[in-house]
This record gives sequence, C-alpha cells and structure tokens, in this order.
Amino acid sequence: MRRNEGERVLVLVDESNVVSSVRAQGRGLDWQKLRDFLTGAKTGRKLIEMVVYAGLPPAIPVWQDERDKKNKFVHWLRSNGFLVVTKDGSPTEEGHYKANVDVMMAIDAAELSAEMQPEVVILVTGDADFSYLASQLRRKGIRVEVASVAQNLGSALKAAANAVIDLAPLFATFEAL
Repeated sequence: MRRNEGERVLVLVDESNVVSSVRAQGRGLDWQKLRDFLTGAKTGRKLIEMVVYAGLPPAIPVWQDERDKKNKFVHWLRSNGFLVVTKDGSPTEEGHYKANVDVMMAIDAAELSAEMQPEVVILVTGDADFSYLASQLRRKGIRVEVASVAQNLGSALKAAANAVIDLAPLFATFEAL
C-alpha cells in the first residue's frame, strides 16, 4: 500500500458496521488501537480528525437503559479525542431499532474534505452504499482507503477505493468477548 510520509488523513467510521464486524470475530472493539493502526506514529500519517457516526437507541422509555449505555460510550469516545456524530434511532420489529447514519456520513465526507483538505480519506466501513462517495472523493484528487474485513466489504466499495486496509489482523489482537 502506497503511503506518503506526513499525509493528512481524515477518518470516517460507520460505528454499527465496524462493531458488527469485530463482534462477528468474537472480539470487542478497541477504539484507540483502531485509531493508532490507521494513523498512529508508526504509519507516518497525520490525523486531521476521526469522526465516528453512531446511531442511538430511540428516545422512548423502553429503550432508556440501552440509550444511557450508548450515551456513556459516546461520552467516552468524545473524551478520548474522537469527534462523534449521533442520530436517534427509530424502533423496528420488537427488540430492534434502526438509526441509519449513512447519509450524514456521506455529506460530512464531502464537506469536511472540502474544508480540511486531506490527502487521504479512510472510510471505516464495508457498506457498498459508500462506493459512490469513494468515487466522488477520488474525482477531487483525494486518495480513498477503505478499512474493513473481507467478509463485510462490498465489492462495489472495494472497486471504488484506491486501497483496502484489512482489519482482520488488528481485530485478532482485541480482547475476546
């Protein structure tokens, strides 16, 4: 993978996608190790910002305990240097909710890239819905890397990116659940 020393990097994380990927391997997600793996001192890159997009359980009484837990997690992320964007979810079938943050992430990717002028944008997701975003960023001269695990990486997203960062070896170092 071609990396230039001192590249300015913007990292955008689809929280539900990466958490489900790491849980599928029976591991918990170590957010600080993930950040260091992508942009730490050993990479020679300069992190501009790491933005985590997280859906919150619905703001209704039946979901309050889960919502409180998620808000504690969001507070932890923010207090550890992550920029967090949240969206309230809506209940679906019993025991589940949906909080699709994809549109927010795509709009922010375009706007933040224009404002912050990164050389590289890393999309931490395997969701093929982001393939058009990857193509658009590349058309603006931005290198796009996708960080995911093979089994969750959509072929259209893989094809649209300049490079793929395999997270499986990193996930193997995380604590087992």
